[in-house]
Amino acid sequence: MADKPGKWTIPESNYAGDITATTAWGTLQSNPAAVLVDVRTEIEWKLIGQPDLSSIAKQPLYLQWVTMAGVNQNFVAELKQQLEAHHVPTDAPIYFMCQSGGRSKMAAMQCAELGYAACYNIAEGFEGDLDEHKHRNSVSGWKVAGLPWVQS
Repeated sequence: MADKPGKWTIPESNYAGDITATTAWGTLQSNPAAVLVDVRTEIEWKLIGQPDLSSIAKQPLYLQWVTMAGVNQNFVAELKQQLEAHHVPTDAPIYFMCQSGGRSKMAAMQCAELGYAACYNIAEGFEGDLDEHKHRNSVSGWKVAGLPWVQS
């Protein structure tokens, strides 16, 4: 919800909370209803990599929370459409991931506002936190945890 152009505020909601990539992966493997939503940009998916769920016969949902033009004003409508198109139950675990946990937390809260009861933020994201040299991919995250991913 925008309160003025270029400024977004997300109301605090009762989303399920922050978890690690490893925890999300475990539930994605064991729970057929669990879903992963990657909210990074198309450029990030192409250049940095994508989670690979093919070994568990799943595919992530890809929805940009921001685009090159700014915050995706249609994100909530697109998310709702994708979840409905994939017949995701409102009680299914839904895991949101971005680069390092910021955008995905907002996306998880927005999803909870839609009535989904188990919206989680993968707090360390795909690339994880910055290390002492201000580089990612060495401290935490999906890739550092050794979880499956591909790069195009």
